[in-house]
Amino acid sequence: MGCCQSSFLSETHPETHHQNSSSLAPPPLHHQQPRPSAAGAAASAPPGGGVPAFAEFSFADLKAATNNFSSEFIVSESGEKAPNLVYKGRLKTHQWIAVKKFTKLAWPDPKQFAEEAWGVGKLRHQRLANLIGYCCDGDERLLVAEYMPNDTLAKHLFHWENQTIEWAMRVRVALYVAEALDYCSSEGRPLYHDLNAYRVLFDENGDPRLSCFGLMKNSRDGKSYSTNLAYTPPEYLRNGKVTPESVIYSFGTILLDLLSGKHIPPSHALDMIRGKNIILLMDSHLEGKFSTEEATVVVNLASQCLQYEPRDRPNTKDLVSTLSPLNTKPDVPSHVMLGISKEEEAPSTPHRPLSPMGEACSRTDLTAIHQILVMTHYRDDEGTNELSFQEWTQQMRDMLDARKRGDSAFRDKDFKTAIDSYSQFIEGGTMVSPTVYARRSLCYLMNDQPDAALRDAMQAQCVYPDWPTAFYMQSVALAKLDMQKDSVDMLNEAAALEEKRQKGGRN
Repeated sequence: MGCCQSSFLSETHPETHHQNSSSLAPPPLHHQQPRPSAAGAAASAPPGGGVPAFAEFSFADLKAATNNFSSEFIVSESGEKAPNLVYKGRLKTHQWIAVKKFTKLAWPDPKQFAEEAWGVGKLRHQRLANLIGYCCDGDERLLVAEYMPNDTLAKHLFHWENQTIEWAMRVRVALYVAEALDYCSSEGRPLYHDLNAYRVLFDENGDPRLSCFGLMKNSRDGKSYSTNLAYTPPEYLRNGKVTPESVIYSFGTILLDLLSGKHIPPSHALDMIRGKNIILLMDSHLEGKFSTEEATVVVNLASQCLQYEPRDRPNTKDLVSTLSPLNTKPDVPSHVMLGISKEEEAPSTPHRPLSPMGEACSRTDLTAIHQILVMTHYRDDEGTNELSFQEWTQQMRDMLDARKRGDSAFRDKDFKTAIDSYSQFIEGGTMVSPTVYARRSLCYLMNDQPDAALRDAMQAQCVYPDWPTAFYMQSVALAKLDMQKDSVDMLNEAAALEEKRQKGGRN
C-alpha cells in the first residue's frame, strides 16, 4: 500500500513536497518524510500550468501510469533494440509523462543516480523537455519528464508522410536547440550525451525541445554515443570522454540533418562543403524554397562545429548569435510551419456506450450510484487480501466489525456514520478494500466533500489499478469539482476498462 499512502499524504499535505528544487543535495534515500508521488508531483505544479516541481515517484506510481509498462506505451524509436526504453504514461491527475526505464542495475549506486537526477531536475527552460522526477525503488531506476506528443526531429526529417519541414522551421529548430544547450551550459550542465535528431522533440504547440535525458551522466550499461561511429566526435574515439566541445560537434551533425534532410556522415558532408557543392548538400524536397544566403550561413556554422580540433569549434553563445538573425518568421506558430494541428482543450464527450454505472456517473446521479454499490457488495475485493491464520487476531475482528457497521450505515443512507466506521476500518491498516474506499468516496460526495471523495477514489485505484469503479468514482468527484473535461476523460477510461473486463469474461 506504499503508493496509496504516498498519494494520500501528498494530496492532503502539499507541504511535504521538496519545496526547493534548486537545492544541490537530494533528499536522504531512506525517506524520513513522505515522498511526493505521481499525484503529489503534479499537484505541486505552479499556477498557470507550469512545469511541476521536481519530485521522487514510487515505482507503483509509474507502473500504473504506463499500464504496467505495456509495450503499447513504448515511444522510443527502435525501442526493441534500445537497452533503456522510453514509455509514455498518464498520472492520476491526467498529466502525460515520458518515463525512461533503465535496465536492471544500470546505475548500481542509488545515491549517484539520485544526485545526478536532482542535478538535471534543477533545470527549467522552455527549450527543454524538462525532467520532473525520478524513481529509485530497489533495483529500479527511472526518469520522468514532460511528454512531447509530436514526435522527434528524426521522424519529421527522415520519415515524413504528409510534408517535409520548411526551411524557416528548420532554422527555428537549430536556434531552439542552440538556446537549450546555451542555457544548460550557463547552468553548469554543458555535457550532453549523444546529441542527435532523435533527441529533439516537438511539444503540443509544435515547438522543438531538447530531451533532458541526454543531460544525465552515462550509466554503467550504456554508451555516451549510440549512433554510428561515423557521427562520433573524433576526440571521443581517442579518449572515450564527452566534453563541451564534443557536444558542439554533435550539434554540427544536427545542422547537416536539417540542411540535407538525410543523415550524412560528417566527413562526406565536409568534402561537399570544401568542394563548394552546397546546392548538392541541400534537401531536394525543399525545391529551392530557401534563402541561399541563410543556407550558406548554416553550412559555414556546421563546418565550424565539425572541425577536427575541439578548440577550433564555436561555443554555445556563438551558435545562438549566428542563428538568431536567421529566425525570419518569429510570429508564425511552429505547428503551422510543421503542418500539424494544435491540440485543443475543448471538452471531450463519452465515445462508447455506457453501463448502468457509467450512465449514473455521467449524470452524477448519486442515488443510483448508491444503489449499484449496495447491490455489488464486495464482489470485486476477491484476492485483495490474503491473510494467514496467525493474522486472524482480535484486531482483525474489530476491523471487520467496523466495516460491518459502516456497511449497515451505508445501506441505511446514514453517510456520516458510514464515514466514521469505514475510517476506523481503513486506519486499522491490516486489510485494504477498494470497495470501502469507493463507498466512503460516495459518502463524502453525499456530504458535499468532493476533494475527500476524489482522494478515496484514487486510493481505490491504487489498491486495484484496473478497477472500473475506482475510475467511475473519480469521474463523479471531478465533475463535482467543476473539472468537466477531466471528468469526461476519466469516464471514458472507466468505460474502456469495463468493456475490456467484460470481453475477458469477468462478471
